[in-house]
Amino acid sequence: MDYLERYRYPIIGGIIGGIAAIAIFTIGFWKMVLLLILIGFGVLAGLFLQKTGIIEHLKNRK
Repeated sequence: MDYLERYRYPIIGGIIGGIAAIAIFTIGFWKMVLLLILIGFGVLAGLFLQKTGIIEHLKNRK
């Protein structure tokens, strides 16, 4: 559970990237490679949001 709390935004970003990629493409080798790249970008975006604290700042602003 600590792992999920610690990496919440990267996990969410990866899931969103994966869902977007699956929704756009059908499965094939090169499309699967693109799927993995998009998931990686989603994870990186989640890590960036976690590192900068943008989401926490917006949540605490209310």
